[in-house]
Amino acid sequence: MNNHIRFSPRASLAMTGICIQQMGIWPMVSEHVAIKQKVITYTPSEKLQDAFINIMAGGHGLHETNTRVRTDQALSVAFGRPGCAEQSTISDTLNACTEENIEQMRDALREIYRHYGAGYCHHYGTEWQLLDVDMSGMPAGRQGEGVEMGYFAKQKNKRGRQLGRVLATLYDEIVVERLYPGKTQLNRSLQELVTEAEQVLNLNPGFRRRTIVRTDAGGGRDEDINWLLERHYGILTKVTNWRRVAKLVESVTEWVDDPKDARRQFGWVEQPHAYDQPTRQLAIRCAKKDGSWSAQVLVFNLTDDTLLWLMPQVTAEDENVRLMLAALYAYDQRGGAAETSIKGSKQGLGLTKRNKKRFQAQEMLLLLAQLAYNLTVWTRNGLAACRPTLQQLGMLRMVRDAFHISGKIVFDAHGQIVTITLNQAHDLASSFISALGAFLARDGTVANLGQI
Repeated sequence: MNNHIRFSPRASLAMTGICIQQMGIWPMVSEHVAIKQKVITYTPSEKLQDAFINIMAGGHGLHETNTRVRTDQALSVAFGRPGCAEQSTISDTLNACTEENIEQMRDALREIYRHYGAGYCHHYGTEWQLLDVDMSGMPAGRQGEGVEMGYFAKQKNKRGRQLGRVLATLYDEIVVERLYPGKTQLNRSLQELVTEAEQVLNLNPGFRRRTIVRTDAGGGRDEDINWLLERHYGILTKVTNWRRVAKLVESVTEWVDDPKDARRQFGWVEQPHAYDQPTRQLAIRCAKKDGSWSAQVLVFNLTDDTLLWLMPQVTAEDENVRLMLAALYAYDQRGGAAETSIKGSKQGLGLTKRNKKRFQAQEMLLLLAQLAYNLTVWTRNGLAACRPTLQQLGMLRMVRDAFHISGKIVFDAHGQIVTITLNQAHDLASSFISALGAFLARDGTVANLGQI
């Protein structure tokens, strides 16, 4: 039988799929996750993998498995699958997931992250580990389990669930992700998320002393701040209690204008609230349209050197002002860390587009998206090693553009991929060849450019 050729609109993702096979990602999942379901054509693990491939391929709904993955056999083969299950059977497998299966999937993701996550290999002796903890609303239909009326940014009277995430910010990797009922906020989930992150990263007391936990005001309860301080973390958060904020702001004797925002001022709190361990507290106020001020207070236990490590580019003639600016801008960078990563998951991986009625089914989809996120980040890092500007690609552009380079895929008589030819007209095609070509060659697969 002669070689045969198939066209794929996602030949670059097929290259990535072969690399994922070489990493042994799915065997780790299959080894841990055992869903009790009758096998007809495909096993539950294989159907989970089809759902995962659909997420990587940009599918924003399970029904897109039939049009994105099922019709692109070359893509399935690249991920180690001879074919793709029908979307309704994939949905049935997700609905069969139990809480035990969710814990099994978390165990699998922990093992995968310890094998390949840069955050797990962080060198605590040379620099701090930075963990951002955040919550984000996941709107859903009112029939779903755990769907409640809760806080959803800029959406009044909305129902849904909540996503909790711990991000290893220096590496843009998801360490922990959990799904919560709609009324749950960070003040009820912070300790659980951080504790799970400790387990994933193996944070012993020495490592915790070199780890900064950054949160918004949801993590600013006294109980949470004292808990983090007791566990010897560096912290950077906001005070939750608005009455206390008003009292603390009154003790500021000198306000300094923010050079980047004419409406914002900051100053040291001269009479800080006493937590279980010493902290410094920085008051911030912003002018409102009616001429009044809205105020907030940052709480942190970071040394001067640590603040300047976080924000080395901050300059000011007065060293005291420089330290205040460093704390202020270090907190502002939350917007480019956890918030941006969650936005990327929603836009690029369709995190809010796939809604299941059963809570465990929805959480399994969430964990599959977590795996897809980290693998996409690792792929981007490989591309950036050949072309540094690609490090700026967000999740949306990686899924929409980088993973959608068309090409020809050649199979041998045994159905194995022997050649992948990417469309040379695509701006990112050469980067894929440079970054992944050597990895594909390990299995005897040739990657090149050509006219498509």
